[in-house]
Amino acid sequence: MDAVIEARDLVKAYTLGGATVRALNGVSLTVGRGEMVAVTGASGSGKSTLMHILGCLGSPDSGSYLLGGEDVSLLTGNRLAQIRNRYIGLVFQTFNLLPRLSALENVELPLLYAGAAGARRRAASALESVGLSDRMHHEPARMSGGQRQRVAIARAIVTDPMVLFADEPTGALDTKTGREIMEVFDGLHRDGRTLVMITHDPRIAGACGRRIELEDGRILSDVRDGKG
Repeated sequence: MDAVIEARDLVKAYTLGGATVRALNGVSLTVGRGEMVAVTGASGSGKSTLMHILGCLGSPDSGSYLLGGEDVSLLTGNRLAQIRNRYIGLVFQTFNLLPRLSALENVELPLLYAGAAGARRRAASALESVGLSDRMHHEPARMSGGQRQRVAIARAIVTDPMVLFADEPTGALDTKTGREIMEVFDGLHRDGRTLVMITHDPRIAGACGRRIELEDGRILSDVRDGKG
């Protein structure tokens, strides 16, 4: 299986109240193309910091990170933003939609930033793929939480990214709606997409073919389909 993510000895530290805290303390992992991976752990275990780095929202203090074979661990600024826009899809618990834009306009934004052709058509297709063809022209305030998360997923996949990251994607939703959103992710996985999901929900973790648990900035366990 081709490796999409190859991270080696990632270290990230923060200074809090005069003390240095290592949020990541030598994390190494490889994610193959088409895997669906859950990253779990208690609050403060390093889950969000790991996603921050793997999602190219920041750089590690040390260690290496290859995304699709390209070393992105030392990139900063505009180049890191370009990599994120082209190769990474991000879905957050709080949706992060622009309130004054319609669903269609929110989804086409990454394509407009990239100067891609056919942005409106591709955005409409992405919304159709998550079951929102009848809500394209609605603003977020006129949509339910589940519908807003579907818009966020459509925005994340519209550039056909190399890997899709989701940070607690059902955390702001009720149980029934959360299951429906997981069905969307399952469909994306069946289509061959690579997914990495940050979650504290054991039901979501159990739906993934691989589960990585963090503790104190280190990998505590890495289980594939019940096998360590």
